[in-house]
Amino acid sequence: MTLNVARERIVPARRPKKNVKVGLVAGGLGTYWPQFPHLLPQLQASARYVSDRIGAMDVELVDVGFISDAQEGALAAEKLREAGCDMIVMFLTTYMTSSMIIPIAQRSNAPILMINLQPTEQMDHANFDTGAWLAYCGACPLPEMANAFERAGVPFRSVSGFLHEERAWNKIHSWIQAAGVRAVLRNSRHGIMGHLYPGMLDVSTDMTMVTTHFGGHMEVLEFDDLRVRVEKVSEKEIDSVLDETRSIFTLDKTVVEEDLRWAGKVAVGLRQLVDDFDISSLAYYHRGLDGEIHERLGAGMILGCSLLTAEGVPAVGEYELRTSIGMLMLDRIGAGGSFTEFQALNFNLGVVEMGHDGPAHLAITNERPILRGLGVFHGKRGYGVSVEFDVEHGPVTTFGVTQRKNGTYQFVASEGEVVDGPRLLIGNTTSLVDFGMNPGEWCDAWSATGVPHHWALGIGHRVSELRSIAELLDIEMVVI
Repeated sequence: MTLNVARERIVPARRPKKNVKVGLVAGGLGTYWPQFPHLLPQLQASARYVSDRIGAMDVELVDVGFISDAQEGALAAEKLREAGCDMIVMFLTTYMTSSMIIPIAQRSNAPILMINLQPTEQMDHANFDTGAWLAYCGACPLPEMANAFERAGVPFRSVSGFLHEERAWNKIHSWIQAAGVRAVLRNSRHGIMGHLYPGMLDVSTDMTMVTTHFGGHMEVLEFDDLRVRVEKVSEKEIDSVLDETRSIFTLDKTVVEEDLRWAGKVAVGLRQLVDDFDISSLAYYHRGLDGEIHERLGAGMILGCSLLTAEGVPAVGEYELRTSIGMLMLDRIGAGGSFTEFQALNFNLGVVEMGHDGPAHLAITNERPILRGLGVFHGKRGYGVSVEFDVEHGPVTTFGVTQRKNGTYQFVASEGEVVDGPRLLIGNTTSLVDFGMNPGEWCDAWSATGVPHHWALGIGHRVSELRSIAELLDIEMVVI
């Protein structure tokens, strides 16, 4: 477990993750080297700096070195094809021909990022000769590459700047992060357990289209897969998870010990389920009848699902598959992402009240979360314990994943700020979000996009990062 000293926030330890694999190739036109002897060493030093910066981004770096002609480009293309990278970064150090890098893009089957980073902010015009100028000439081939990529049908994006410019490096990091999210989705195993909440037409998701648009695997689970694991949970295991629970939560006096132990038992079973099926995200719902075991399991999920979500495995109720995927994306860019819907509009404060009676991302709480006992879940059968908190005050982003009438997906996002104010104290994850406009107008604009009635709420303003992800996934994005 880790401790955030600033807020005394304790959350479960993150589960291990696979780093994004980034291929890197730098190059320039070899004809220059005998003409300008000092040029190649200078460009190679810049390439080493780029390699070090990217390698420090918590990635698996495949650096195939510096190329000077089309033959070396072909060799680099084969190395990067064999490596199976999640993104290829091409460093244009000076002029180079498009024939040197088109094969790399065509063979890699990975997103392409071209970077043009000249040595400093500007040339020393009075003292530069041709060789010194050429070190600043990475912009020269960029339009040529763009035209060649367009005609070859290869998508690309670029970042231009200077070698030590943090603005440029922030953009490079954003693209590499987006490639990491794309890789996560392509390799994810999304668990879906139970059945649709009756009548929620917006929640229904075509599982084939999830795999088609995002990649990954759909794992259809039975509630009995959870039941058999919960049945094997020992009292010692329950005691352990409840010790963890008490270190994370403030337990309200409404919490019934029997309900708490049941939630702890289900939490242990859920973790085992996720391990056994190698689940990356989980969406569930089961109605049940007359207190039978499946109803009790459904009512006991919130604690375990909140723990899983903080560990990096978003787990949500009401069978909301697309929102669990949206939460996974926000989680992987460091925004958290908590299960959210409309609760009310506060016109006096000018805020939208949003949250949910259920699984929450414990790593983005404003204060120590509360575990509250519920006599009844609204609109659902069962009873038990639920999580109550508000998201960390400050900049936030709402992020919804919707499916359109033609079957394609669309991202919807909006940036706002969580502020202080009166909140419901009923076991909900309520946050007051100020979007800088009349809350009624924002509510109408958000709903007009066709976004479902659940979405993810994450910390920080993340529209720029989400745009990068949307582009790599070839998904339209709407911003309110």
